[in-house]
Amino acid sequence: MKRIRRIKSQNKNNRYNLNKNSKENYDRLKLIEEMETEFNNKNTEYFNNLAFHHDPVIRTRAICIIAEIGGEEDVSTISKVLTKDIDDLVRHEAAFSLGQLGFTSGIKALSDAVKNDSSLFVRHEAAVALGVIGSEDARGILIDALNDSNEEVKKSAIVALANLDYIFRSKKINK
Repeated sequence: MKRIRRIKSQNKNNRYNLNKNSKENYDRLKLIEEMETEFNNKNTEYFNNLAFHHDPVIRTRAICIIAEIGGEEDVSTISKVLTKDIDDLVRHEAAFSLGQLGFTSGIKALSDAVKNDSSLFVRHEAAVALGVIGSEDARGILIDALNDSNEEVKKSAIVALANLDYIFRSKKINK
């Protein structure tokens, strides 16, 4: 009898969690709909605020959208996310987005991430992003990354350095 009561209690708790998750999912979907409207309005201030939302899904989407519609004035928000967010995936997306924006003002945050981030995924993406930005200012940190403890980070540094070499030789200059 005790076992049956315990199972019923567990089922009740599971239903509560499912309902709670359904509510979270509903709230998330409503917010994503709102985000679509604000994306169409090119409202970067809205997305800069959402970059610090409690939900990592919303933060990740906000960072992607900032990279799509933002400009150099948004580098500081994405850099803060890269430096301070607790979620590896969100920080990874911030590194990617800084590379996509292509502004040299993102180099410091990306360099710090290559050197110090605990996540190999973030270090990898930050190295690649430095190569995408294409500034010689990143060469030193990328050379240092060749000694990273993770093979993927080392490979990413090689790719980034190859891009810097190409840019240097062809004199193509990013933003």
